[in-house]
Amino acid sequence: MKRKLKVGVVGATGMVGQTFMNLMEERQFPVAELRPFASENSLGKKIELQGQAWPCQVLKEGCFDGLDLVFFSSGDDISKEWAPKAVAAGAFAVDNSAAYRMDPNTVLVVPEVNGDLVGPGSKPQIIANPNCSTIQLVVALKPLADKFGIEEVRVSSYQAVSGAGKDGHDELLAQTSNHQADHKPKTFPHTILFNAIPQIGSFNDEGYSSEEVKIMKETRKILRQNDLKVSAFTVRIPALNAHSESVWVTLKKDVTRDHVMAALESGEGLVVQDDPKRSVYPLARDVSGKDPVYVGRVHRDPENSKLWLMWVVSDNIRKGAALNGIQIAEKIFG
Repeated sequence: MKRKLKVGVVGATGMVGQTFMNLMEERQFPVAELRPFASENSLGKKIELQGQAWPCQVLKEGCFDGLDLVFFSSGDDISKEWAPKAVAAGAFAVDNSAAYRMDPNTVLVVPEVNGDLVGPGSKPQIIANPNCSTIQLVVALKPLADKFGIEEVRVSSYQAVSGAGKDGHDELLAQTSNHQADHKPKTFPHTILFNAIPQIGSFNDEGYSSEEVKIMKETRKILRQNDLKVSAFTVRIPALNAHSESVWVTLKKDVTRDHVMAALESGEGLVVQDDPKRSVYPLARDVSGKDPVYVGRVHRDPENSKLWLMWVVSDNIRKGAALNGIQIAEKIFG
């Protein structure tokens, strides 16, 4: 990058906030000043980054003055109130909540897919970071959409407990350490240990959970294909980290498997692991802590030559949240 940046992180002590710190360290993100924002309980707590300790602050009027960039990872209500104030102070607000994703005046960005929407010429604005399960899906779909066109997408997700934050992560660990106990779940609607819960978020009158609605709407917006048929079914499973998805993609062209594999292998941010007869395919445990989106088990439906099935796995805290935000910032500041 051309210069060091003054950066704010709202929700700095949470799982995503801490991952922002780790990634800025790993990627040598040029930080001139860090302002970590958290609750009053963390006021004054020191956050270590690039050899310096930065005290946590609380959100208050004028807290964003002088900043170039603010990452938000603290929920819809905080983003709705404070992201516009960050922009008014002259900063870019990269928002990981759902508050602005479907706002027609707000760009929803996955750099490998529609990164052209932001760049060095962009003016300070709110930039929405998509839902974690949407991000990995569209990264896998992008090369297929570019080369063959896509008519329809169906996806079933198997989502790790870290998608519910630290509380979800800790709840599974607590149940694992004493799995004979009569657990009273707090983060999830049922005990997650040895279980699969077909609910992520609340349900609407049509029977879709809020997580499913996010995937369907966001995928269309990011791929710039409003008429794309997208159907989603989301399930919480007792994996600690990294979401997995089984995906059915109907292409507009009838192509060979070699064509499909070549397209996927050319995809930015994608890693293909596909040798199922030797049990080689992406696994959540292996993908956790890594940056790319992984795809495998690619095969054609026997009843429809244009329909392809694949398995897509990605770290939901890294690429599904913090890394995508960092990559957006790298696009803006070059």
